[in-house]
Amino acid sequence: MPAAGPSSEPIIPTAPLTARMRDSLRAIVGEKGFIEDEHGKQPFVTDWRGLLVGQAGAVVRPGSTEEVAAVVRLCHEHGVAIVPQGGNTGLMGGATPWPAHTGIVLSLGRMNRVLDIDATGYTMTVEAGCVLQSLQETASRHDRFLPLSLGAQGSCMIGGNLSTNAGGVQVLRYGNARNLVLGLEVVLPNGEVWDGLRALKKDNTGYDLKHLFMGAEGTLGIITKAVLKLWPAPKDVCTAWLAIRDPRAALEILSDAHSASEDNVGSCELMSRAAVDMVLRHIPGTQDPLKADTPWYLLLEWSSSRARQDGAAGIAEKMEQFLGDQLEAGRVLDAVIAQTGNQSRNMWHIRESVAQASRAEGPGLSYDVSVAISRIPEFIDLGLKAVRDILPSIRPYPLGHIGDGNLHFSFMAPDGMDQQTLTQYKNAITRAVNDLITSMDGSISAEHGIGIDKLDELSHYRSKTELDIMRTIKRALDPENIMNPGKVLRL
Repeated sequence: MPAAGPSSEPIIPTAPLTARMRDSLRAIVGEKGFIEDEHGKQPFVTDWRGLLVGQAGAVVRPGSTEEVAAVVRLCHEHGVAIVPQGGNTGLMGGATPWPAHTGIVLSLGRMNRVLDIDATGYTMTVEAGCVLQSLQETASRHDRFLPLSLGAQGSCMIGGNLSTNAGGVQVLRYGNARNLVLGLEVVLPNGEVWDGLRALKKDNTGYDLKHLFMGAEGTLGIITKAVLKLWPAPKDVCTAWLAIRDPRAALEILSDAHSASEDNVGSCELMSRAAVDMVLRHIPGTQDPLKADTPWYLLLEWSSSRARQDGAAGIAEKMEQFLGDQLEAGRVLDAVIAQTGNQSRNMWHIRESVAQASRAEGPGLSYDVSVAISRIPEFIDLGLKAVRDILPSIRPYPLGHIGDGNLHFSFMAPDGMDQQTLTQYKNAITRAVNDLITSMDGSISAEHGIGIDKLDELSHYRSKTELDIMRTIKRALDPENIMNPGKVLRL
């Protein structure tokens, strides 16, 4: 395990895959669903960043809920640990097995069917292995809109999105992944199937069980199907790239935008000049939307499901008037409104390529935090000072979903510093950032989850009462600790 991980590996079940179990698993999923050669397993045991590498006795790829249940029952009978995995695009190691893992990785990629679209009822029933972008496109073909949107949408899978309660750029208006779900089907750690696949907006019959599994990162069960909410497809959209005075101005712009847009603000993304420049350096085909002498930018998008009427002011005209007012107020220094789909896509490509660009840039540290929206400027100021006090030459590139209080407080190593040297500063920087965010009643993980990377941080910052409740739930559903062991909680 690299030094970047927690201080020590947790105790996890180490029952091996016997020859008989391997034969049984093959019989369940077939040869095409069973991978045991080292080369074939490699993409499934390595995290997206290339920082964490684990082990697995085999990778099992079921093609149906029945096959998932049969695999889990078999593993439960023999005490074999399971790491559920979707698109393997997470940033906290939640879908990566530990080096001591001797069990299986259970990949849901073959379960990729859209089972039903109810355009009248605005719902879509899907299997967990559906790629997010394909679901967005399917909804669009039915004149509907699935608002979950994030940089990895071309490869992440909806089951993983729900298991991590993914956020993304539309949370401001539509909420996190859990807010987009009406029902779930889940295979429990003993192999039983809970069928909660109901398309009901109201169901007040006791505990709302689906919320146990969203955000649990596969530690309580495996999401196999979901009923998703849909919205009317946007018909009038305007995207703008703003050079702004500072983060405080960003909040004031957003506050005014809600009424000026008639409550049609879809996204509001804060970008530092350093982040933009990094993307332009490493991502081919990106173009600087606006050259301005400021360290801060805002990507602002308004959208309406109402088609523009002849003679009536559309979203773009309202945006233009709004930006003129903000220029007069001194909050906006310069701005450009996308005139074509390509210009809009370029703006979004810059925002969504930051993670990929940072990986190409070199060693770095990133903190996915949230704080009350009104305190974001204060956190940025205090946080940058705290980190620079530890390592003055570090290169910050903060950005984030300012409309929902989620900041990606990220840094690149000083020029010429390697990962090993940067790691020597990591603990002190992590403690400074997380102490500050906790003192401001914020969260040390806004949307990326806990996984492996924040295992120690969760145990440090959450109260004993909260941790005890979580452990009680985990032990009740998974007493043998076979479901994604060593993630989220140390038992």
